[in-house]
Amino acid sequence: MARATNAELAARFEEFADLLEAQDVEYKPRAYRRAAEAVAAHPAPIADLIESGNEEAVEGIEGVGDAISAKIEEYVETGEIEELEGLREELPVDMAALTRVEGVGPKTVGTLYEELGVRNLDDLEAAAEAGEIREVKGFGEKTERNIAEGIEFARTVGERQLLGEARPLADDVLAFLEGVDAVSRLDVAGSIRRWRETIGDVDVLVASEDGEAVVGAFVGWDSVDDEIESGPEKASVRVGEVRVDLRVVVPEEFGSALQYFTGSKDHNVRLRNYAIDRGLKVNEYGTFDVNGVEDPDSGQRVGERVAGETEEGMYEALDLPWIPPELREDRGEIAAAAAGQLPDLLTREDVRGDLHTHTDWSDGTTPIEEMVEAAADRGYDYYAIADHAEGPGVVADVGLSPAEIDDQIAEIRAVDAEREITVFAGIEANVDAEGEVDLPEEIVKKLDLVVASPHSALDQDSGAATDRLLAAIENPAVDIIGHPSGRLLNQREGLSFDASVLGEAAADHGTALEVNANPSRLDLWGSAVQAAIEAGAKIAIDTDAHRPATQEYMRWGVHTARRGWAEPGDVINCFEERELRAFLE
Repeated sequence: MARATNAELAARFEEFADLLEAQDVEYKPRAYRRAAEAVAAHPAPIADLIESGNEEAVEGIEGVGDAISAKIEEYVETGEIEELEGLREELPVDMAALTRVEGVGPKTVGTLYEELGVRNLDDLEAAAEAGEIREVKGFGEKTERNIAEGIEFARTVGERQLLGEARPLADDVLAFLEGVDAVSRLDVAGSIRRWRETIGDVDVLVASEDGEAVVGAFVGWDSVDDEIESGPEKASVRVGEVRVDLRVVVPEEFGSALQYFTGSKDHNVRLRNYAIDRGLKVNEYGTFDVNGVEDPDSGQRVGERVAGETEEGMYEALDLPWIPPELREDRGEIAAAAAGQLPDLLTREDVRGDLHTHTDWSDGTTPIEEMVEAAADRGYDYYAIADHAEGPGVVADVGLSPAEIDDQIAEIRAVDAEREITVFAGIEANVDAEGEVDLPEEIVKKLDLVVASPHSALDQDSGAATDRLLAAIENPAVDIIGHPSGRLLNQREGLSFDASVLGEAAADHGTALEVNANPSRLDLWGSAVQAAIEAGAKIAIDTDAHRPATQEYMRWGVHTARRGWAEPGDVINCFEERELRAFLE
């Protein structure tokens, strides 16, 4: 039996939550989702804790108590959870596929199963085409039409994994292979190394003189669920729902192979042409002088390898500096490298704080003081609480009234007074379909910052969406536009807009555009960040954390901003506090 990974355990608890929510069970779904977040974010393999008999450490994980710890132990030891199997029998549906459809959540899945027997995307599509969904109480023609339109999108994204799910698995693979004696160097490759928001599979590259030993260890890893194929230098396996591909090369080819298999394809094509213009040939085996040297045996001229062991050496052979993987999308990076104008990309260490987070005052799970303490432990200089204000859409049931905002500000000021870390009093207000941000002026005056985000009417055309966001940007009360598109990766596309236009307006009005670091959002994304920065805008990288563990989302936000060529000076939460306060004023 394959060893359970943290990602796999988290997926089981998410499934628990979905199945219970589909049956209208109260409270428990939220507890399971908290457990899923805690398990996914835990830095060590939880299966190791169970197998070493350290159940107390598992029970001590925030969000994991005795009952859930027992289920973790059951899954690690048997590969299943009896209670979950029972729920699957009661509701035999493809929950993951169905909930990828815009507007279809677990409760909708439960209703459509009970009323129409819908189990999967094919059933859902057939019900929509037959006009059956509109007949179900609480749905109607518009809902049926939206579901029908969302099915095709759900099918196209079905095989791609979120970066936030796949990268931790990739880290586990690297950690395992680092312990294999035959491995001399290793790294991830492909889109996951470029930190794309979704990936098809996990690609791992290893340098070794003994490929068979590496492949043997890899396919024998106890986290492997299925061996798809293997050979002397390659192997593909399935870990949970993710395909992991391993390729082994000799050490002298590792750098060129890493560059080649990292991609992107467009970057590699342009780099290859750049090399040809300079009398060089670039491929996965090395960088070669096309004029070559004379082979003493054949008398023919063959290409002389001039680089290949390292990526740095390969780029240096082309008279280029090393290009960070996040930039390799053929958006001008090779020309910038040739001109000595690559950006000095920000790093995690440049980030001084987090400006969009939540607490149990709205839809978070954790009190203000605990969220602030966790932020202080991360070494931040400042931290903002920005719970939801009243508004339509998803915030309708959790948003704070003006009186509640007043009370929360008082609590934030009290916590701030007791700590070295500066705690800002903020709010996340809704941007309605016309771009209005409904906050009383007397409340705005008391706040340190306002994050304004779209949560409803996310199906507008690009013109209306751009106008809507421009109106919010131009609102003097607004400091940051949160998750500007409102997209949810693999679930809904969100608003479409011209990021250059938004960036220019944001620069003119002193409003920052957010890179929401939640791995289900990553909104703005790389190309939009680049366009906004080129137009003069400043960026805020925020986690939208709803509990301490999700403050770790900053990792995804930083790499997403790097994909947009962001330097520390482009990001307001890389500013010193004095400079940040000046921006917010």
